[in-house]
Amino acid sequence: MLGVTVLVVRNRSRAQLILFVLSGVAAVAALILDLHRLLPAFAADIPHDLTTTLAGLGLMLNLAVIQLAAERAETHHSVLRSAAIGLCGLVGALVSAAAIFGFSGTNSAIAAAFGVVLMLLILVIRRLDLSPLAASALSVAALVGAAIVLTFLFEQSSGPVLMRLVPEMGAETKAALERMLADTRWFGAGAGTFAAVGRIYQSDAGAVLNAPSAATAVFAGMGWIGLAAMIAVSLIALVRLFFGALQRGRDSFFPAAAAACVLFALVQSFAGPGLLRPAAILCLSVIVGLGLSQSVSQSGSR
Repeated sequence: MLGVTVLVVRNRSRAQLILFVLSGVAAVAALILDLHRLLPAFAADIPHDLTTTLAGLGLMLNLAVIQLAAERAETHHSVLRSAAIGLCGLVGALVSAAAIFGFSGTNSAIAAAFGVVLMLLILVIRRLDLSPLAASALSVAALVGAAIVLTFLFEQSSGPVLMRLVPEMGAETKAALERMLADTRWFGAGAGTFAAVGRIYQSDAGAVLNAPSAATAVFAGMGWIGLAAMIAVSLIALVRLFFGALQRGRDSFFPAAAAACVLFALVQSFAGPGLLRPAAILCLSVIVGLGLSQSVSQSGSR
């Protein structure tokens, strides 16, 4: 899906259309989470780890829509149409912000805050036209701040590192997960085998042990090698998108939003299992493909 998206969205008009669709879908998911928290009987069967993840992605995407509207207004497009696009983006951003900051866990909110700060960092560097030295200093300061916050979060609780950001769970389930992670070797038990292996560690053979986070599932399935590869690929994509956003020009919101979503997803992968859902994987793949494709200026397809 990522490769197909890179090829499809080389055209700027298609890139905008996909951005609008993704931001709308994510905003609807965030609205479902908002309504469920206000009216518990509403959409009780929908997995709320998925809606939380989509709400975080939706916040970045709708902020990108607002930037798109501002860029269109600055380049003498229809003011009325630009205002309508900006208003839709604002509504989506507010709905997503309410879901992720008001109705989700603290760690998910912090992950979303990292993404927002990254988008603001890129915007400040571009708008102020900072020199490479000033931009590097500002980026290093932001990186140090993020490292301090993450260190504080991981030191708040004890136990395996991979379980320090996950929501609270029962003592028996936590003990089973800790034994399972302690027995995991370098290459894990095989991708997609978490539930099958988890039955071995349950006192009730018929019970299902669910992964508390995406990172835990990756580690149990593919070991330290797979987890390290996941983090490395995410960081490489993040760096590529960050520099692509700084070099892109007026369409920098595409790679900037994708970079923010990758950062959110990386932190969120340690805080919940939402990224194990096919819908979240699909959305994130398209977002990254959109950012990578639009991180290089296309003079013939703008």
